[in-house]
Amino acid sequence: MSLLSIRGLTIQFGDQTAVDNMELQLEAGRMLALVGESGSGKSLTALSLLDLLPESAHWSADSMSLGDQDLLKLDHKQKRTLRGGRIGMIFQEPLTALNPLHTVEKQISEALFIHQGMSQTRARERCLELLKQVELPATAEMLRRYPHQLSGGQRQRVMIAMALANDPEILIADEPTTALDVTVQETILTLIKRLQQELGLSILLISHDLGVVSRFADDIIVMNKGKRVEAGPTHEVLAHPQEDYTRHLLDSEPRGRMPALAADSPELLLASDIEVTFKGKRSRLFQPPPLFKAVDNISLSLRKGETLGIVGESGSGKSTLALALLRLIGSRGSVTLDGTELHTLSQGQLRPWRRRMQVVFQDPYGSLNPRMTVGQIIAEGLAVHEPSMPRAVRDERVSELLKEVDLPPQTRNRYPHEFSGGQRQRIAIARALILNPDLLILDEPTSALDRSVQFQILELLKTLQQRHGLSYLFISHDLKVIRAICHRVMVMKDGKVVEEGDVQAIFDAPSQAYTQKLIAAAFA
Repeated sequence: MSLLSIRGLTIQFGDQTAVDNMELQLEAGRMLALVGESGSGKSLTALSLLDLLPESAHWSADSMSLGDQDLLKLDHKQKRTLRGGRIGMIFQEPLTALNPLHTVEKQISEALFIHQGMSQTRARERCLELLKQVELPATAEMLRRYPHQLSGGQRQRVMIAMALANDPEILIADEPTTALDVTVQETILTLIKRLQQELGLSILLISHDLGVVSRFADDIIVMNKGKRVEAGPTHEVLAHPQEDYTRHLLDSEPRGRMPALAADSPELLLASDIEVTFKGKRSRLFQPPPLFKAVDNISLSLRKGETLGIVGESGSGKSTLALALLRLIGSRGSVTLDGTELHTLSQGQLRPWRRRMQVVFQDPYGSLNPRMTVGQIIAEGLAVHEPSMPRAVRDERVSELLKEVDLPPQTRNRYPHEFSGGQRQRIAIARALILNPDLLILDEPTSALDRSVQFQILELLKTLQQRHGLSYLFISHDLKVIRAICHRVMVMKDGKVVEEGDVQAIFDAPSQAYTQKLIAAAFA
């Protein structure tokens, strides 16, 4: 029986059609996944149900119903009742969606006050019930916490509790695990599936991760450029795809293994006994603050042309280690690049070596200056390290780099907002390559990208490594990506190395329980 039905949904922004004649049926008690790349119209389709589309959107539908309720005939008050009432929603980024000034209790109870007019005492009781339901400590201390005092997984559980507060019939989960570690992702999705079964929920899951969808969704709709491409039971569609675009998505999963490195490949980077210590929060005014070791006595080596993967959950010290190797934060220990000890150099002496160590950051939206053209962004390093270079030569070098990362040279006069996420990451890679570095530190460079775009970036990085003999330090929590691009892997937990070795050996036979847990969550 169809609980939710949409027919003929069309959404336009000016002359651009974002969703084109969409049809959707969500059966009672089932999980339906909307999958597709960014810009395919998945989230817009879900937002239309709650009439939460941007004011610039013009939309219409032949029919839209929830049970026997015609959603197209609701007035403003009825729509407000629907939101957080019969339909609950979990957003992609809980840190953005939660109010940083409000406690957990206030954020959950707000929906109870608005929809049910509950008393403060009863609302608190209900909040504790919901915390228990989403497997958080049902304590007064947890209710008093603010979002910044919670981990990513805890924030997402609070979002789920808010969505469940008024016993909805439908739960919309918009990329609920994209920003989470693989093990946290597994626990959140397992929680959502359990709640679906226990509460009889119908769930609309929005995702670009076919691995997640194949394990948790009952039915699937594949979307591309606003259109419904293919639909049916999940196992049938993914096992026997009928459309080229669905096959394209399936083929975009990270795959393959890196060829063995030459035995005589020389050592490029050697780090010994790296320690990074931060000051914690002092408990009393005149007491010294406690010290927290973010990186605890870590040593590593990297050969020319080699990729070393560093994996672990958030807070394990991966990015902090990278910053220490770049000498961007204070640390103890020794870092040697191509035979030169960097820790003994002053900032002025270190400057020529910085061009040999470049970094590509996680977020291609936040790492590029929006006020600079692409050409200016890529050439910025040349302006610092080679200020006497003629402008014509600099422009030619920028054009060559754009070609190398598969972008048209004429795009150098455009601004970052005019590019997709994958294109922006290509620009960030070009910026890192402009100074002909030996080492690239790649800090979660594909985590913000769709699987198909991620696949393209990984293939580009492999090509560039072979062409230039680059060495990569590849930081990620995505073990599928690590297996596809790395020669060796180092597993970190709580600032320490848990296990390290050849990628194939670690993935085939991990010796440590923590590594086994990560791999089981990634390849379930």
